Amino acid sequence: MTTYWCEWAWLPTGPRQGVLFDVEGGRITAVDAARTPPEHAGRLPGMTLPGIANAHSHAFHRALRGWHTGARGTFWTWREQMYQVAAALDPDSYYQLARGVYAEMALAGITCVGEFHYLHHAPGGVRYDDPNAMSRAIAQAAHDVGIRLTLLDTCYLAGGFDRQLDGVQLRFSDGTAANWADRIDEFTAGSDRVRIGAALHSVRAVPAEEIPEVTGWARNSEAPLHLHLSEQRAENEACLAAHGCTPTQLLESHGALGADVTAVHATHLVASDVALLGGSGTGVCLCPTTEAELADGIGPAAALRAAGSPLSLGSDGHSVIDPFAEAQAVESYQRLDTETRGHFAADELLAIATAAGHRALGWPEAGWLGVGARADFVAIDLDSTRLAGVAPGAVPALARADDVRVVIADGRRIVQDGTHQAIDAARELRDAITALRS
Repeated sequence: MTTYWCEWAWLPTGPRQGVLFDVEGGRITAVDAARTPPEHAGRLPGMTLPGIANAHSHAFHRALRGWHTGARGTFWTWREQMYQVAAALDPDSYYQLARGVYAEMALAGITCVGEFHYLHHAPGGVRYDDPNAMSRAIAQAAHDVGIRLTLLDTCYLAGGFDRQLDGVQLRFSDGTAANWADRIDEFTAGSDRVRIGAALHSVRAVPAEEIPEVTGWARNSEAPLHLHLSEQRAENEACLAAHGCTPTQLLESHGALGADVTAVHATHLVASDVALLGGSGTGVCLCPTTEAELADGIGPAAALRAAGSPLSLGSDGHSVIDPFAEAQAVESYQRLDTETRGHFAADELLAIATAAGHRALGWPEAGWLGVGARADFVAIDLDSTRLAGVAPGAVPALARADDVRVVIADGRRIVQDGTHQAIDAARELRDAITALRS
C-alpha cells in the first residue's frame, strides 16, 4: 500500500485542504483528513485533481502542428494536408509518433485517451499480415507512456454520400461494416488498461444501411460508440440532399443515439437536433481548440447541456494539447457567442474534463477521487505566476498544462516535476515528425 498526502485535493464535494489517500492495486482504498503530512506519505503539493480524460484524439494529426500557419483555407483544404501524413505512416512510424503524442498528453495531466482510429491498412487498402497492426502500435504507445487507452476502432466506408473512396482513403476502409467487425474481433487488447470501443466516422463516410451493423457490434460488446457529427455545414447540406434530413435525424432513425453514444463536435445543429441528442442522453465531445484551428465554428455547448447531453472534451487534431485550455474555451466561446458571462463554473468544467470524459470512454471508475476509484492524481503548482493569489476553487478555470507538476496513473508515477519519467516527449515528437515530413 502507498499513501499520498495532498496539500489540496479536489474531492467529489469540492476542494479540501490536507487529504490523505491510501492506494493499493492501482485503486484508492481510503480517504482521510490530515493537516500535516505523515512521515510515511508521499507528498503532492499544490492542488491535486483527478486524472483527465482526452475523449477524442487523432494521434497522427499532431504531425500537422505548425504547417501552413496563417495560410487561408477551410477544413477541406486542411484535410488534404492531413491526408499527406496519413499516406506516409506505417506501424513503426505510427508507434513512434503516438508515443510522443501520448507523452505530451501525460505531461498535461491526461491519464486516459480515446483514440478515434481509422488508419487501419497499408497503402491501397491492402491489409497488413496482422490486420490490426496499426491498432497494436497505438496500444503499445499508450502502454509505454503509462496512460489508459480506449481504442475507438472506426468504420470508414465511403468518400461521401455519393462518392467512392479514393487515394489514401482506401487505407481507412474494410469494405463493409461486417468486414470491419470481423477485423475488430481478431484484436485482443492484451492489457486491462486498454479497452475497445467502436466508431462511425461520420454519416458521410458510413452509408446509412451499414450503420446498424456498427451500432449492433458496439451494443453486443457493451462498448462505447463514438461518431463525428455535424462538424461542417457542408456535411449537413449533403445529408439533407441525400436523405432529406439532418445527420442527427439520420442517426436517430437508425438507432444510433443513446447514453452509450458520444457525438464529437456537434457544431452545426438545429434546435430539433439538440433536443434529439439531449432527450436520448447522447453525449457530446467538444474539441474547442481544434474547432477554432479549423474554423469549424462554435457549438451550442450550453444548450446541449440543458437538453440533457453529457459533455466531454478532446484535443482532436492536437493543435494544442492542454485540457485546461479546452475546458476554459468551452466557457469563453459561449461568452463570445452569446455576449453573456457565466455558463460553466470551475467545478463544472473540471467534471467535463474528468469524470464525464472517462465515462464517455467506458471507464466510470476513473475521473474522481474517492474510495474505489482508479488512483489517478494530477498535482497542479499553486505557486506559479499564473495562479498566484488564485483561490483553490478557481484552479480548473485558470490553470494550464504547464502548471502540471506530478501525474500518477493507476497508482504509478509517470510525471514528476513536469518531466515524463520514461520518455523524452520533445525528442520523440521531433524525430517522428521530421521523419514524416521528409
